[in-house]
Amino acid sequence: MSETTEAATQQSRNDTSRRMAGAAAVMMASMFASRVLGFVRDAIISGKFGQGAGSDVYYAAFNVPDLLFYLIAGGALSSAFIPVFTEKITLGRRQEAWRIFSTVACVMSLVVSGVVVAGELLAHQLVRLTSYGFAPELIPETVRLTRIVLPAQLCFFLGGLMMGAQQAHGKFLVPSLGPNIYNVGIIVGGMALGSTLGPEGLCWGALGGAIIGNFVIQLIGVRKLGMRFTPSLAWRDPDVMRVWKLMLPVIFGIALPQVSMLFNKIFASSLGQGPVSALQRGALLMQAPLGIFGQALAIAIFPTMAAQAARKDFGGMRNTVNQGMRFVLFLTIPSSVGLVLLGHPAIALWLQHGVFRQADTDMVVVALTYYSIGLFAWAAQGVLSRGFYALQDTVTPVVVGTVVTLIFIPTNLFFMNGLHLGIVGLPLATTVAATLHMLAMGTVLSRRLSGIGAAGIVRSAALICAASAIAGAAGWAALRLIDLAPAIGNGLAAVKLGALLRLLAGGGVFVGVYFGAAFALRMDETSQIVGMLRRGRSRSGAAPTA
Repeated sequence: MSETTEAATQQSRNDTSRRMAGAAAVMMASMFASRVLGFVRDAIISGKFGQGAGSDVYYAAFNVPDLLFYLIAGGALSSAFIPVFTEKITLGRRQEAWRIFSTVACVMSLVVSGVVVAGELLAHQLVRLTSYGFAPELIPETVRLTRIVLPAQLCFFLGGLMMGAQQAHGKFLVPSLGPNIYNVGIIVGGMALGSTLGPEGLCWGALGGAIIGNFVIQLIGVRKLGMRFTPSLAWRDPDVMRVWKLMLPVIFGIALPQVSMLFNKIFASSLGQGPVSALQRGALLMQAPLGIFGQALAIAIFPTMAAQAARKDFGGMRNTVNQGMRFVLFLTIPSSVGLVLLGHPAIALWLQHGVFRQADTDMVVVALTYYSIGLFAWAAQGVLSRGFYALQDTVTPVVVGTVVTLIFIPTNLFFMNGLHLGIVGLPLATTVAATLHMLAMGTVLSRRLSGIGAAGIVRSAALICAASAIAGAAGWAALRLIDLAPAIGNGLAAVKLGALLRLLAGGGVFVGVYFGAAFALRMDETSQIVGMLRRGRSRSGAAPTA
């Protein structure tokens, strides 16, 4: 009997690993496509508006809308609705699950609409607060662009709700389309309207992309699931009250992951023209591996952890967190080294054209370098925070995040002005805060779950760092050899070709040596990746099920 039970337990873990791998593969592919489109989007913005007042105004116009998204459409929804909805689905109570969905959608649509209207009316005051260092002549344009983008937040809220419902059913393909269509909207807006409307064309494109990608497409997705929508304002329903109780700490908390980049841009507005855009672009490039590896994996394993928590399978949940942490470190630590090593040619290839110059590239490289050092911490905290959310505990992540944020805000000013680091101080403060946040979250979650296999995680991290260092040295040597070659020529084509050659040579050597070192060090994560690729090839002829 015990052998049968053990075999069943092992089979359950294998099934869980396969589901996680499949979901992670879909999310990683989606995140990769989204980042590529994001790069195309910013390449267009850079070529048309360079790195100065025009691009600063565009990026600053998203400060107020982004804060609303982080607190409601992003953090609050993912931490509150999905665990409660998943619990009902897991227990077979589908009618109750859709009743919760309907009520949350109706009540919060009214709330979000009210906040959007208030934002429209108070846009001038809010922009002056969030871009306090801007020259007075830039404020009116920033206000106008902010008012265009704000209504998109209602689409992000409803879209996030519908995405969560689909993910709870193990469906990840349609939710993954939302960010990609949103980026396409900005690209189309920039190309079709940028020359006549300037940055305003980009904002109209963003609004159109949000409507189509985050509302229309997601509505089609949940209808295919058999959505049972019944308009309701029964906000005191016991199950709905559970969602409110989980949401409130997130809404009223000042959690670091949601606001760190926003505070960076706010403080950068006092550094003159360019730093706001440079920080945005450096963060975007850092967020490519963060999204493809860290966020994709965290999103993919969240329904699994929520289902394990609903079944009180804390042993399985410990194993899921441990696997998630090790896998995310395996991918993001070398990504950090690679970004520092190859940041300059990557940015030159990506952005340096049109009115975007070498000096602009150098400024983005500075931001990217110091953001990249903390990449592993950002990715790890994404896994850890979802461990708390799966336990339906939103208080702890917000308390930890708020404490770290209260340290982070004055640290920005101290690094920027007190230590006279200027633009360097802002991403450096973010990296320090992200690392503290990860360590605090990991310590508390380990206590909640009676351990998450920290010794194994540390051992894996040590081996990953060793392999990354070896690969970094090999990549650096490859770049130095390229530097010894004769110059290709002058002009934009030479800049682009030289950057491409450096990326291909340095990046190829770096990736090859890293995985070679990982296999030589017999790291467990390599076998997981090989298994995922083999399963992907075996299913390559089948239609996607997610």
